[in-house]
Amino acid sequence: MGGNAMEIRAYLPLLLLMGFVIMNAVMMLGLSHLTMRSRPTAVKQSAYESGIPPLGDARERFSVKFYLVAMLFIIFDIETVFMIPWASHYRQLSCAVPLSNGLCPAGNTSFFGLGEMLVFMLILFVGLAYVWKKGALQWD
Repeated sequence: MGGNAMEIRAYLPLLLLMGFVIMNAVMMLGLSHLTMRSRPTAVKQSAYESGIPPLGDARERFSVKFYLVAMLFIIFDIETVFMIPWASHYRQLSCAVPLSNGLCPAGNTSFFGLGEMLVFMLILFVGLAYVWKKGALQWD
């Protein structure tokens, strides 16, 4: 029982800090709500977009090309997300028989890790070549 109480006591400063942060946020929001003057105008109720006055309706149609570029960005962004852990674990992936301490003895490497990433990148580049050939990236 004594060990459990010591573990909880170790988190007490963090819990106090979180309590003070939440209490401070609630107090600041409450005080601003109590002291504000409500004077709604058409300008205050309109949408603000980087200082540029809004033109037209927000529900207008966009070209499909915008969505295509967004999807390509997401695909290649996910590729980067997969490449970072692969690069950090490349040695472990390329070791045929790792030692007990995680090191790879000399001359005991394989190309599994490299081949894995080359297949992944090949699939993505084939997709990019297809999209490029179809003219999906042309803004005519």
